[in-house]
Amino acid sequence: MNFGQILEELKSGKKAERFGWNGKGMWIAIQFPDEHSKMGRPYFYIKSADGLLVPWLASQTDLLAEDWNVV
Repeated sequence: MNFGQILEELKSGKKAERFGWNGKGMWIAIQFPDEHSKMGRPYFYIKSADGLLVPWLASQTDLLAEDWNVV
């Protein structure tokens, strides 16, 4: 899948991964803030290779990749 296709899946609450990522078990998702959130707008976050959740910003390589998959 390309990023446009996976973005629609992410918007529906699913998680996504790339086959091209080196870290095992990594995935991204979108956080939609609620009244208890510190953030005011939706944002992407990633489960990194070390298992931590951190904010994520797509690289050009990620945006143009065709190896996206729903987790």
